[in-house]
Amino acid sequence: MGVTAAIALSVGYYLRVIISLGRRRSIELDLKQLELQAREREKKIIDEAEKKAEEILNAARTEIGEKEDAIKKTEDRLIKKDELLDRRQQDIDKESGEIKKRAEEIKIIKENAEKIEQEKSAELQKIARLSREEARKEILSEVEKESEEDILVRMKKLEAEGREKLDQKAKDILATSIHRLAQSVSSDMLTTHVAIPSDEIKGKIIGKEGRNIKAFERATGVEIIIDDTPGSITISSFDPVRRQIARSALEKLITDGRIQPAKIEETVKAAEDEINKIMKEKGEEAIYETGVLGLDPRVVSILGRLHFRTSYGQNVLAHSVEMAHISGMIAEEIGANVNVAKAGALVHDIGKALDHEVVGTHVEIGRRILQKFGTDEAIIKAMQAHHEEYPYETVESLIVQASDAISGGRPGARRDSVENYLKRLKDLEAVANSFKGVEKSYALQAGREIRVFVSPAEVTDLEAKNLARDIALRVENELKYPGEIKVAVIRESRAIEFAR
Repeated sequence: MGVTAAIALSVGYYLRVIISLGRRRSIELDLKQLELQAREREKKIIDEAEKKAEEILNAARTEIGEKEDAIKKTEDRLIKKDELLDRRQQDIDKESGEIKKRAEEIKIIKENAEKIEQEKSAELQKIARLSREEARKEILSEVEKESEEDILVRMKKLEAEGREKLDQKAKDILATSIHRLAQSVSSDMLTTHVAIPSDEIKGKIIGKEGRNIKAFERATGVEIIIDDTPGSITISSFDPVRRQIARSALEKLITDGRIQPAKIEETVKAAEDEINKIMKEKGEEAIYETGVLGLDPRVVSILGRLHFRTSYGQNVLAHSVEMAHISGMIAEEIGANVNVAKAGALVHDIGKALDHEVVGTHVEIGRRILQKFGTDEAIIKAMQAHHEEYPYETVESLIVQASDAISGGRPGARRDSVENYLKRLKDLEAVANSFKGVEKSYALQAGREIRVFVSPAEVTDLEAKNLARDIALRVENELKYPGEIKVAVIRESRAIEFAR
């Protein structure tokens, strides 16, 4: 058993040795193969590197050759420029020498001429026994005496022409501004009509023993007129804000149907809030339409109150917006500050929004409002002189005053009472008809123009001119009217024949 085991161990040992030797030879073969592959790769890389290096060298040689050519060309150009500059310098030096030579010649000629002039002047003074200054004064004095009348006539003519041109220019600027702003004009009345669904609602509005209507009038400060007019109730008040509040509250009460004192007070309060909101929106709309920026929001809110304020029937806010546009156009024409002119015109009547609550003229109230809320001083100066309560400190103040006259004086912008209006028309026509030779007369344009037709057999052309002046003087002396009245006398001759 021991021998067998030893043999087995020996055989196993030799087999292991043989296997190890076989493995070793296989590894050595692999290593040799890897070595050969590495050498081949190395050779390939070296060949590629040499080839790439050769290409780079060739490219470098080419680039160096191109740069050398460019440098050579540049050198050639510089050499040519240097030669050209040298030639130009030579020409300049030559011309400079000639100029100096000519300057010397001119200097000599000038000195000779001055010497001759002095000799001539000395000779003339010797002959006339007067110095040069004395002779000049004597000649000027003689010319002034001879031409004094012509100079005065010419000065008067130039002055008249200048005044005419300035007047015409001013008229053109105003006419252009008015034509560019062609907006409609509407007049407000002192009453507001509220439509009702049926006449039965009138009884509810009056209430038992008139409690409802008395409560409504007490809460709103207006007068309710309920008469036999079907489908309508009239609200009367001189305060347009109160009329609007009353109208809104009454319409809400009619829609609701519950009309009693407690409900009236609640509805009137809601209507006041609604009207305040509308006034704020109207102020913002005016600011947006005119493009006047930078005003305090509280000024804008007060400005919106003018939407419900009227002056001789003209809506004050619409009047102010119209003035802002006109002022901007005039300022643009004459080169004044457009923004200041527009802003001054827009807020010129802001005092009227509070004149029934604060003591003072609307101009003074407006100044205090604007100063309180930090408005630009230039805007205040532009608005404060539109009724000549303050002096015209800036050109914008004159523009605001002119635009106020244009907006308020245009036909139909403002109204007087119907009785005064009709009486003024009748008086105008009566004055015109009282003159000899007048056939008929017509008052036009709300009494701002009267056209007088005369008999051509009784009135000549020259007498027609005198008649127009006489009528105008008579109107000035006997009648009272706002603005001015145009008197147009028309003398028409007609020759009529019939062909039969």
